[in-house]
Amino acid sequence: MKNFLCDDFMLENETAKILYHETAKNIPIIDYHCHISPKEIAEDKKYENIAAIWLNCGDHYKWRAIRANGYGEDCVTGNASDYEKFSAWAHTLPKCIGNPLYIWAHMELKKYFGYLGNLSAETLDAVWDLCNEKLKNMSARSIMRSSNVKLICTTDDPADSLEHHKAIKEDQSFEIEVLPAFRPDKGLHIEKPGFADYMKNLSEASGIEITGLNSLFDAYSKRLDYFVSMGAKTADNGFEAVPFSRGDPEIALKKALCGKELSNEETDIYKTELMLFLAGQYQKRGLVMQIHFGVGRNSSDRLFSLHGPDAGADGIGGHNCIPSLSKLLNELDKKDALPKTVLYSVNPTDNAALAALAGCFQNNDCGVQPNGTGKMHHGAAWWYNDTKTGMRDQLINLANHAPLANFVGMLTDSRSFISYPRHDYFRRILCQILGEYVEAGEYPDDFARLSAMASNICYNNTNEYFGFGL
Repeated sequence: MKNFLCDDFMLENETAKILYHETAKNIPIIDYHCHISPKEIAEDKKYENIAAIWLNCGDHYKWRAIRANGYGEDCVTGNASDYEKFSAWAHTLPKCIGNPLYIWAHMELKKYFGYLGNLSAETLDAVWDLCNEKLKNMSARSIMRSSNVKLICTTDDPADSLEHHKAIKEDQSFEIEVLPAFRPDKGLHIEKPGFADYMKNLSEASGIEITGLNSLFDAYSKRLDYFVSMGAKTADNGFEAVPFSRGDPEIALKKALCGKELSNEETDIYKTELMLFLAGQYQKRGLVMQIHFGVGRNSSDRLFSLHGPDAGADGIGGHNCIPSLSKLLNELDKKDALPKTVLYSVNPTDNAALAALAGCFQNNDCGVQPNGTGKMHHGAAWWYNDTKTGMRDQLINLANHAPLANFVGMLTDSRSFISYPRHDYFRRILCQILGEYVEAGEYPDDFARLSAMASNICYNNTNEYFGFGL
């Protein structure tokens, strides 16, 4: 029996252990999709207590667990004190056996605070005091440095001024690159409340009054140019259900600008045409297009009214998006307007379909890259798949259908500065899977090749594919 979080935890064969300890363990981190606050980096924010950095940052994974343990909203997103919220978490965590939250939480406590025990109701005061004392000498930037982070991509609205990115970029004392990522969801989701008001914000940010489709396209083009000037290398697009319906999008846009209700068909036509336009613009600028889909947003009206979006009330939508996604990619491919693309579904049943679909559109029109990473990718296990089982399934599925060695690696998708151990969690799973193939006699025991493979998946492929130039 292994000790909890021992050096070899999650590593069950000798090849995996050697590969992890001699290669994967110390590779730097590129986090190409996260929700970290650039403002907090620019200000080098310090955190007054462990709840502030661990629970109040919008970590809906933990919020869902605390609610499931019987606590009311006061102890989640409400008015309870930070200590009370931390206490609720400490009472909840020991029940989360098999949940990645249990491992992640203790990896974070070990790495950043030197705590080697187990957080529980019995130890919460000792952990509270220890972490709060350590936090006096920690800040957003120091945490990133101690995590061996080289670059992150935040998630940013096209109307954002990017003032904090500018401040970080101009600060010569901070060496970690913090790049914006273009996220046009508010302008894509024409059916959502507040769309007309958002168009006014986008008009103001771009200096172009949006009165119709042409002016909307001009506004987005101008903002894309600005994002690229600030170092953007990727654009992320989120859908509940991926649309594909052709028609005149001008009708829907004019109605929405006047606050009129749209039909489902009008909504889908608008989203399709805007997505086709944006993807073509990404391709022209060399941006990687990421598409996340399949989420059932804001299932609970009660939680939405209390907290708004991202409260932990999003589920798996159950949409079959593969046919429409295929049509979208095909339309772009026919016009030579398909950018490098990474596809993610929150539904694990889409794994094989996504890997197969990505393979349908591979080509080298973006240029042959040294590591041969290819153009199209099934992205890392996302959200509800972000577990030991989900990561294994995604990696094995990818190996079944594509060159696993070309995979573009892990991301945190997190809002917390102490989530970087999730990369270590992924690396252990990756090394274990590679080791399984070797020790089952399904791949040669060639350490140099395996080591290069692990290094590429954990860092080099990401750097090359996105064009970060590290």
